[in-house]
Amino acid sequence: MTSSPPITRTTTTKSRSITKSLPPFSQTDGRNVQTLRSIGRISHRTQDPFLLLDEFSVPQNGGFPDHPHRGFETVTYMLEGQTQHQDFAGHSGVIGPGDLQWMTAGRGIVHSEMPVKLGKEREDEIAHGLQLWINLPKEHKMCEPQYQELLDAQIPRANPQDGVIIKVIAGESHGVLSPIYTRTPTMFLDFKMSANQSVTQSIPPTYTGFIYMLKGAAFIGDEESRTEARAQHTLIFSEDGTSTVKIQTGEKEVHFVLIAGEPLREPVVQIGPFVMNTREEVYETYRDYRDG
Repeated sequence: MTSSPPITRTTTTKSRSITKSLPPFSQTDGRNVQTLRSIGRISHRTQDPFLLLDEFSVPQNGGFPDHPHRGFETVTYMLEGQTQHQDFAGHSGVIGPGDLQWMTAGRGIVHSEMPVKLGKEREDEIAHGLQLWINLPKEHKMCEPQYQELLDAQIPRANPQDGVIIKVIAGESHGVLSPIYTRTPTMFLDFKMSANQSVTQSIPPTYTGFIYMLKGAAFIGDEESRTEARAQHTLIFSEDGTSTVKIQTGEKEVHFVLIAGEPLREPVVQIGPFVMNTREEVYETYRDYRDG
């Protein structure tokens, strides 16, 4: 007697639940930059492998002048306005609404991130987006710096049903793959859902992850244990080996990102813009930076 292959039915598949809802923490960073920080603050320092998540708003007189990084990756995803990146290795680029820059700092980079006018002389324009920091495994911390940039039109979309559009920034969703290469296995998905929709997203069972709500409110998890996700809140997934997340919208459309990745389970020593495995490695980094 032969057995049939397993069949996945979204109506019976258990969803990950939410273990914590982090409200936004407002602060000023860089030069006049307003940020809403969830991961990376004292009360929730890291969500292995993620070190920081900021929703930033940069006025025309603000930005991040020259500053260094080593040992991790920065992912900048623009929602409104434009920002220009320049570094000491000669790389320069401008990203606008819906565009992505995935920077691997590796052994070290000094760069700046400054707002750019959209062509009209308006002083009230802002550069608004998300910045995610992803830790690098020990074997990649001293790799050569690298950049991956995708314009909005180059980011593939999944459309599992009417009323649900998923930009696949990294990883996979409903059979659609991103071209972004991730040294730390990562999925980064941008969901826009109409009212009264329900969708299930697959997620590797070993990944940790979270949802960050940009607009509206939705319900995460199974009906008997679901959690309401409100705008500018970060919802941390349970780590129970479950391989799906269920999202249900209410009477209004919603916009959120789902971010998940393989935890590194390595020591994290972060001092300022440097993230290594030991204090001595961080002190060595400061000596390298001082000595040019």
